[in-house]
Amino acid sequence: MIILIVTLCSSFVLFVILFLICVFRRKGSARNESWDKEANPEFKESGVEEIEMKGDFIKFEGGEDLTCFDILDAPGEVIGKSSYGTLYRANLLGDSVLLLRFLRPACTIGKVQDVMRVVQLLGSIKHPNLVPLCGFYSGPRGEKLLVHPFYMRGHLAQFIRDENGNSHKWEIIYRISTGIVRGLDHLHTSFQKPIIHGNLKSKNILLGRNYQPFISDFGLHLLLNSAASQEMLEDTAVEGYKAPELTKMKDTSTETDIYNLGVILLELITGKEPINGKANPDQDLYLPTAIGNAMLDCRMSDLYHPGVLEDDNGGSSCVSEDIIIKFVQLSLACCSPSPSLRPDIKQICKKLEEIGPKS
Repeated sequence: MIILIVTLCSSFVLFVILFLICVFRRKGSARNESWDKEANPEFKESGVEEIEMKGDFIKFEGGEDLTCFDILDAPGEVIGKSSYGTLYRANLLGDSVLLLRFLRPACTIGKVQDVMRVVQLLGSIKHPNLVPLCGFYSGPRGEKLLVHPFYMRGHLAQFIRDENGNSHKWEIIYRISTGIVRGLDHLHTSFQKPIIHGNLKSKNILLGRNYQPFISDFGLHLLLNSAASQEMLEDTAVEGYKAPELTKMKDTSTETDIYNLGVILLELITGKEPINGKANPDQDLYLPTAIGNAMLDCRMSDLYHPGVLEDDNGGSSCVSEDIIIKFVQLSLACCSPSPSLRPDIKQICKKLEEIGPKS
């Protein structure tokens, strides 16, 4: 009986061990699947797919308490896709929310030294109007994951299109405009060599509390290979932001950033979408050509939202039509077809200060 009992117990223990080995092998195999699998139509958009944890996780200011496990195991949802990557909203423990940007291995530059140089640069940039890089994960198969704060108010394009009333108020328009300009000024002038955004548009301006703007995606093209960078530029052109002299992403400059800034300022003051006018000229206001024509006709109703002269309390604002005209003129100067005629970012800062509220 003793021999029989020992034999049965040994067999049961052996069975349990074999079962556990099979379970862990399956889990390991699931982890080895690349995030690039999410490009497949069968990918579940309800959460963030797991990525292998054998890579490097670099932390920057604001991400000191994060761990690789926190990021890669956080439940989340897909909130945006592009040809070169996917955006996730990740929910961490303790009600903390992060924005994760996954870059497809096939779309990024290959040399590790080049990647690390760009990442260290982006991680060092801190400004009240720039989205900080809190962390960066590089996986063994070339996966790249950028970790940013999440901003609940969404992006500027949504704010302008939602027509919730606040987008008509001059105080808020001016506050957002000056924040964007200050953030771009930091990128262009605070480093030994200007940092070119390369893809500045209203969808890449995130809004925080009190409509504080945060520029996102700056320098992202530096992590992409030439084919992905060019595709990014083509997408920007379709949306109406491409400077006329720009043919390749490698030609981006401070002047092309200024052009895009001018389009964003015109979006803010008119509430119109900067569509590609060649596609359907009658669909909406094509910036900046139609705005210039409206200025020549002196039709102020075409230059700003109805109600743009309201203050934060819905009453009459002290801003005059002359100030609105000056704002539009500055925006149009930024959109000059000739790069040499566009003001630089310091000149734009000065002009905005001149037309802003006097203390």
